[in-house]
Amino acid sequence: MISEPSRHCTVELQALPSRIGQVRRIISAQLRYWHLDPLIDQAALGVTELLTNVHRHAQPDKTCTVEIELLLERLTVSVHDHDPRLPTVRPADASSTSGRGLAMIAAVSESWGFRPWGRAGKVVWFTLSAPSPTVTLPPNSLYGATTDGPFGAVTTTSPLEAVAHTDARSAVVG
Repeated sequence: MISEPSRHCTVELQALPSRIGQVRRIISAQLRYWHLDPLIDQAALGVTELLTNVHRHAQPDKTCTVEIELLLERLTVSVHDHDPRLPTVRPADASSTSGRGLAMIAAVSESWGFRPWGRAGKVVWFTLSAPSPTVTLPPNSLYGATTDGPFGAVTTTSPLEAVAHTDARSAVVG
């Protein structure tokens, strides 16, 4: 089985209001670099909510680590802090002006959760499905975007599949 390598980015910070905007920009830039533009808004919203929770609730300090990892078409965003108290999820109330962060994360993510971390801390995380990379090839290219041979039209969704199709065609053609 061929697996994709993981991509990883970590940012350590004090969860202060001025830093939350900076981290949003860092996360957005990293996702653009990884060609995951469709996930930027959801990831930025989720990390903002998690960092706001650290700012409002974490004790004894506001130091935390934001981590994003892309592994096998799944983006995981997590925030580690030094407060061992696990978050409490409140029911979403439309009239509330606060306390809806985890409900918003649940609404925009594929999955989410929290767990103790180390001796005194926790991790709160959420996942997003990453779109599959698409390879655009010219007609009758080496990788077989289209062919008039015995296999008919071939469409590829990743470079690895393109190579597999090329190998299959070369056995017949070569």
